[in-house]
Amino acid sequence: MLEEAADLLVLHRDFAAAVEKCEAGCDSLAAGAGPGHGPERCDSSEVKCSLCVVGIQALAEMNRWREVLSWVLQYYHVPEHLPPKVLELCILLYSKVGEPQVMLEVGSSWLRDQTNKSLSEYGSLLELYLLQVLLPLGRFEGAEELVCGCDVLDSEQQLAFLGTIGESRCQWSQQEEMRSAAEEQHDAATESVLGALSQKLLTMLRLLRRALTSMSSHFYSLPYKKMLLATFMLYLVVVRLDPASPTSLPFIYKLVQLFRQAWAAVLSPIHKPPIRK
Repeated sequence: MLEEAADLLVLHRDFAAAVEKCEAGCDSLAAGAGPGHGPERCDSSEVKCSLCVVGIQALAEMNRWREVLSWVLQYYHVPEHLPPKVLELCILLYSKVGEPQVMLEVGSSWLRDQTNKSLSEYGSLLELYLLQVLLPLGRFEGAEELVCGCDVLDSEQQLAFLGTIGESRCQWSQQEEMRSAAEEQHDAATESVLGALSQKLLTMLRLLRRALTSMSSHFYSLPYKKMLLATFMLYLVVVRLDPASPTSLPFIYKLVQLFRQAWAAVLSPIHKPPIRK
């Protein structure tokens, strides 16, 4: 099954089928697992690890990297039991996609396990966890505690790791200062733009208020009462009266006189625009 899964991944590039083959292989190994010891158990563990490596690569090719950690843990159950190669691949994958926080607790649990500290890959995985997970997330205090509390590292290794942590802390502080300065400049520019816009808006509102005040004063100066009365009489003549009837003639005559008076009042010298010579 391992060879078939590898062929599906590399040669045929059938990633979904490769994942299915890896799952079938891991299930087969779990079903056949017994109290065996020695080379047979060692070979079974290596095959299981290789199947998981192929499965992780296939899931990543399908852009299903979010499923990788849960998919692996269904076969190893707890982070402490992950093989070094699987843990390394998971750290690199989630660091590459910009989600190192996914491996924060998993890597910490694995590194604090006493059994894993006896593995030859422990030192390289500790360095990888520091560089790809803790430092990119700004967990400098946690990194220092992990290094200082690790009895596997000698004093030179600890000093080297602490020096790397210190350099990363300085770079982080510089980036934070630059980011803060950029945000302050952006806020100042935004405030200046908003201030200019608000000043223009206030000027427009003042002009609009003056125009409305002028229009309202001009409107109130018109003989609107006569205009309303003339409109009402026109309604009576057109709707209620018959213009062809002789009895309607006095009302029509009065209406004409009223319109003439209103028109003369509207076009009086007070309301006429000045004539430019």
